[in-house]
Amino acid sequence: MPDSFSPPVLETPRLLLAGHEPSDFEPLSEMWAEPAVVKHIFAGKPSPRRDSWMRMLAYRGLWPLLGYGYWSVREKTSGRYVGDLGFADFHRNMTPSVRGIPEAGWALAPWAHGQGFATEGLAAALGWLDRQENIDRSVCLISPANLASIRVAGKAGYNESQGVVLNDRPSLLFTRMRLSACPPAGAGETVR
Repeated sequence: MPDSFSPPVLETPRLLLAGHEPSDFEPLSEMWAEPAVVKHIFAGKPSPRRDSWMRMLAYRGLWPLLGYGYWSVREKTSGRYVGDLGFADFHRNMTPSVRGIPEAGWALAPWAHGQGFATEGLAAALGWLDRQENIDRSVCLISPANLASIRVAGKAGYNESQGVVLNDRPSLLFTRMRLSACPPAGAGETVR
């Protein structure tokens, strides 16, 4: 079992990435119920509150099991909940298999779309991931219609797009290799 039971706190110029707390449930649940958030995932079906609760529990449970997971993302100045961002191994039933490879994912509240928060948060998370010695790459899966997330992935260094089928729907699989020479903290990110 990995040594890390709690997520590290990452800071960027505008964001604070920390482990999910019970107080995150209301804004998380509201976000996952928004059609704009789930437009390209879950077949466009908003999540009921119980699914959002189970998602938040899973986010925290990833860290002690895998040594990586999801963060709650908040604006530093206001403390306002921005969304969820991080890595998981969902044991997806797909070809090629991505089991054992951290899969990046991000979802932001509609008010936070188009402000560069996903790019900024993902850069901090990947900076942290690149410093983990046992991880050489990560992947992300994105709907071909989700052009905004495809742009975020490209800025973060995900490439080698490959068409795959996920949950009976077309998807794109992107891969990013670990950066070999990583500074202690990067992209304006501070680890506490």
